[in-house]
Amino acid sequence: MADNCCGSNEETAVAGTENTSCCSSKNQNKSLESISCYGNNVDNKSQETLAAVGKKAEFRIHGMDCPSCALTIEKGLSGLRDIQDVKVNYNTAKLQIVGKNSASFDQVESEVQKLGYGIEPVLQNKNVRIFNVEGMDCGSCAKSIENHLYTIPAVKSVSVNFSTGKMKIEHDNSVDDIISEVSKIGYKASVFTSKISNESPKPLSGNGGIIFSGILIALGFIGSFTGISTLFTTLMYAVAMVISGYKPVKSAYYSIKSRSLDMNVLMSTAAIGAALIGEWLEGATVVWLFALGTTLQNMSIEKTRNSIRNLMDLAPSEAFVKVGLELIKKPVEEVSIGDILIVKPGDKIPLDGEIVLGESSVNQAPITGESIPVDKEIGDTVYAGTINESGSLEVKVTKLVEDTTIAKIIHLVEEAQEQKAPTQAFVDRFASIYTPIVFILALVVMVLPPLLDFGSWSEWFYRGLELLVVACPCALVISTPVAIVSAIGNAAKNGVLIKGGTFLEKAGAITAIAFDKTGTLTEGKPKVTEIIPLDTDDDHLLSIALTLEEYSTHPIAKSIVEYAQAKGIQPRNGELFKNIVGKGVQATLDGELYYAGNLKLFEEKNVTLGNVAEIVLQLQNQGKTVVIIGTETKLIGIIAVADTIRQTTVKALKGLKQVGINEVVMLTGDNEGTAKMISKEANVSRYFADLLPEDKVTAIKQLQSEGYKVAMVGDGINDAPALASADLGIAMGGAGTDTAMETADIVLMADNLEKLPHTVKLSRKALTIIKQNIWFSLIVKFVALALIFPGLLTLWLAVLSDTGAAIIVILNALRLLKVKE
Repeated sequence: MADNCCGSNEETAVAGTENTSCCSSKNQNKSLESISCYGNNVDNKSQETLAAVGKKAEFRIHGMDCPSCALTIEKGLSGLRDIQDVKVNYNTAKLQIVGKNSASFDQVESEVQKLGYGIEPVLQNKNVRIFNVEGMDCGSCAKSIENHLYTIPAVKSVSVNFSTGKMKIEHDNSVDDIISEVSKIGYKASVFTSKISNESPKPLSGNGGIIFSGILIALGFIGSFTGISTLFTTLMYAVAMVISGYKPVKSAYYSIKSRSLDMNVLMSTAAIGAALIGEWLEGATVVWLFALGTTLQNMSIEKTRNSIRNLMDLAPSEAFVKVGLELIKKPVEEVSIGDILIVKPGDKIPLDGEIVLGESSVNQAPITGESIPVDKEIGDTVYAGTINESGSLEVKVTKLVEDTTIAKIIHLVEEAQEQKAPTQAFVDRFASIYTPIVFILALVVMVLPPLLDFGSWSEWFYRGLELLVVACPCALVISTPVAIVSAIGNAAKNGVLIKGGTFLEKAGAITAIAFDKTGTLTEGKPKVTEIIPLDTDDDHLLSIALTLEEYSTHPIAKSIVEYAQAKGIQPRNGELFKNIVGKGVQATLDGELYYAGNLKLFEEKNVTLGNVAEIVLQLQNQGKTVVIIGTETKLIGIIAVADTIRQTTVKALKGLKQVGINEVVMLTGDNEGTAKMISKEANVSRYFADLLPEDKVTAIKQLQSEGYKVAMVGDGINDAPALASADLGIAMGGAGTDTAMETADIVLMADNLEKLPHTVKLSRKALTIIKQNIWFSLIVKFVALALIFPGLLTLWLAVLSDTGAAIIVILNALRLLKVKE
């Protein structure tokens, strides 16, 4: 029998079953099972039992305001029984945890809450669906449903839990088929959906408590000047300390148990120490400022995290599915591959698919960042989250909701945010050394000077408390990750995938960019550039060329056919078509033999060329391919074909020079003449011609030997060796190209270079802001340290310097979300 979906015992009841379920997705080729759990949001007032099958779970954490919080949670959870691995990522606010069995996760939520943070399970889309099942009245009903569904070949695995009324099933057929099969044995099934809210969570401590404790401190302060008894003002301060300090002290207790020295420990120690030496106003102000600063930091940092979560709202949650002559509105989770969707003008496209009926303009800005809508017709691909501008479309679904391009973008960007940049890794190492050193120094300051009669115990104890507060490295460790998350989020919204902070930093340091020519700087497909008729007119020449080339599959022949058809030219009656290998084609038109081919073909036919040879040579020197049309006795005309520069190329390269990239290089396998012509049109700094794929690697290394930090731009597949050799690999045309999305360091989702200057500009701005944040944090910290020993710093000023610096650092990083082209 299949493993139970929500626990090892079928009869085990789960709290909050109405809105709670969980499921597992097995992969026999993996040692670990991925699980996804669904449940109500969990706060400090209530919690639900987490029932999980498998060994790996993922949660979203609320309330972390700096990376040290993540370390505290990791340490706290690592001590739990049967927990094998814990990873908390501050940037994405996610917890990934691995345990020996499902019971390993029982204490996760309560332990995180004890540390002072909120937690909720993350819904992970897998090729497994969850259904609500109604009508079961005993455990044998669940067994009956399982046995029946296992008789269906399309069902790979199924698990029904009587207690929760949930069914987990992996299947290849449609949702309707599953619902129908369940109804056959007397039960009602419906798809269970659970969506994590993308709204910023409310501060866990609540604003009311902060406001009330602030009022109490103000009343106590005023009372001290109006003759009210000291006992009353002290009571005011004490109550304010309890209200604002309860959560930090509680969190500090559990942090100490997990051997973690975080800001809760430092601030709690400082506040309690202040109260012990009679500095009640100082102590109350410390915890109030700390609570206020934490709340403001949480509000600010959620803006950066939501820059990615908001992408999830781009695609609609429901779709109109065509079933026979009816339109049925379904949740996108219920739509299967092959279903036909109806997308009306103005609506968002719900899922990736292929147009089977209709034509329209589609705004692809959410995916590619392109500002101009793209014309789409039958056979074209459309993406979830893009907007149908005009005509009605019928779209055949090609990908499930979890496999759409927008879903992959979200996944890749969240993975990117979890990668530490070199600067961030360095700052974290620095902070890990700095904090314990200052903590030990604080203890020395509290004890050693008074022992040596350099002052009173209370005086040096107070200075030690100030050192404890200054030891908190929050602003410093938050300086880099917030900037990186903001920049990656900005790039994603503009159709650029940056695969991590490392590549963001590299992009900001790039001094030269090398481009593959074909398909990158140019369209990658030839177009007719010149028509030269000889003793005839354009239409007559094109009608003959169209007839000759119509049955050829050669790219040049196709370009001539497309050009003639676009001009409205009609083909003539032809017969006896024949391909002349390496030279051209021939056919009989109206009883006369005609040829389309190169100069060599007509030389062999001894046709009088006149000045045609000079014209052909001149066109070839311009990088064009020449097709000559004629008979066995005369030439009718010349058609020149060339791979043309993309419309966006010149603008993009100009933009690169404006952002400081002066060395723009073209790499091509074409001859010197073609390379020279294209380089002039594109306005590149230099070019390398006649290159084999391995020669492109040599060209990249030559640029690097000249001292340049080189980025290589290509299609992500054919240019793989050069992309790997460069300091930074950039692939374009990522939309619809999984290989490019997975292999390159940076992916331009649109099939043009339009967003490249913005990417470089954003990366350089990010580096600047990271440096600003680091220097600002260090300067504030050192100034605070310097003011302690002359007695110029107070405890509340120390707290204000730390939390204030952290907020300023976050707000400075948030400017990256506003950077525009």
